[in-house]
Amino acid sequence: MITAVFACVALVVLTTLLHYEALRLISAALPRLRVATRARLVAVILGTFAAHALEIVLYAAAIYALVHGLAVGALGAAGGPSWATALYFSAETYTSLGYGDVVPHGALRALAGVEALNGLLLIGWTASYTYVAMQHFWGDGADVQGSDTPS
Repeated sequence: MITAVFACVALVVLTTLLHYEALRLISAALPRLRVATRARLVAVILGTFAAHALEIVLYAAAIYALVHGLAVGALGAAGGPSWATALYFSAETYTSLGYGDVVPHGALRALAGVEALNGLLLIGWTASYTYVAMQHFWGDGADVQGSDTPS
């Protein structure tokens, strides 16, 4: 159980730092983009989507390692999950979709709960960031390619 707790704390810290850096990089790149507001919005969405995808992969890697390498709990059928199953379970848990077709057992249940809470927080952070970015774009009147000042 101590291994699962350590993994939970490490993943929360790692994904939070990763998300912070992703948003910081997006914020730094946006003013240099000389494109219409719509394209900037696409850049925000694609950048944050990539950050979430990487965070899901980190959780999947931890799940896979905990089951196969450290024998901490189980996921799904006996014999341990494949990489694809661990990735699927991680995406479903991170987004709180929760189909329930793949079920964690043992200490892995704690990691699943933490991943769901962490995913909700990071997705909420992204929603807030996207709202603020769009508010800034619309406030600039930057709907014309290359325009950064109000018309």
